[in-house]
Amino acid sequence: MPQTETPAPGVEAVPRTRLRWWTELPLILLVYGCYSAGRLLARGDVAGAVDHGLALLRAEKLLHLNAEHPLNRLFTREPWIGVPADFWYASLHYVVTPAVLVWLFRTRAQHYRAARTWLMTSTFIGLIGFTLLPTCPPRLLSPGHGFVDTMAHYSSYGWWGGEASAPRGLGGMTNQYAAMPSLHVGWALWCGVMLWRHGRTRWARAAAVIYPLVTALVVMGTANHYFLDAVAGAAVMGLGVLLAPSVMRGADRLWASLGARLAVLPGRPGDARSPVVSGGCQTSAGERIPRQREARSGPGAEPGAAPTDAPDGATAWGLPRSGEVESLGKAR
Repeated sequence: MPQTETPAPGVEAVPRTRLRWWTELPLILLVYGCYSAGRLLARGDVAGAVDHGLALLRAEKLLHLNAEHPLNRLFTREPWIGVPADFWYASLHYVVTPAVLVWLFRTRAQHYRAARTWLMTSTFIGLIGFTLLPTCPPRLLSPGHGFVDTMAHYSSYGWWGGEASAPRGLGGMTNQYAAMPSLHVGWALWCGVMLWRHGRTRWARAAAVIYPLVTALVVMGTANHYFLDAVAGAAVMGLGVLLAPSVMRGADRLWASLGARLAVLPGRPGDARSPVVSGGCQTSAGERIPRQREARSGPGAEPGAAPTDAPDGATAWGLPRSGEVESLGKAR
């Protein structure tokens, strides 16, 4: 059923029809395609990416925030932790986020548009970060820095190879230097917020906390991101939620402008320039049949009959006009 939003005082209510999956799915695929293509094209130079990665590592050591090394050693030493972590990193990013979107669309439709806009806005901000600040992840630094690529270390357990989380042989189609910010963490945080706000069970609330927290540990333990990458991913989501209302208002104005332009196209209702399509058979205010005046002025019509119609439509049915009635009374 159509849904309406409560208008602000003094503003006319404008009904908003419910979003449809056949319009939402292409939009989401388009945004994700832009995101993937942008990551692929914004590779940057390797030397600059390595410099950025080392700068982050030095900053973390200076601030005593270097949690990547102990986590990475744990994941490498304990396969029962490292292998599930690699599956977590390679899979849930692409499964949980779409699942939460579908859940919102089907069961929390009144919140879906704002949530989707927040996610997409933050994704595009992350893409800007990949472009301006290509960053080498810990796993691609030289071995002297003490990191082990767990995706390569446990590659025999999964479908991925030694190049990020891409399937074997497709690593060249990904940008391995798109580490800053971590959208693995950002998207997981978005999922957590949605589950916490709109979930109605204890399990949903528990998942809202566990999923983003474990994702942050996984991205560092697998040596795919620095701690500051995770912080930047959360910051990107914060900026996205602030910009989302403005993005929605801009989209509304755009659609309203497009609708107004389409409304005045030739042949559409309400267009002053619309051509007459009655084939020349126009009717006046008192006529109900085209060419009625022609019929009245033909054979059998009264001599001197005027082609105009009385306001009350009397002559349209062959009755005398009010003036003619008065003249007939005087004559008698």
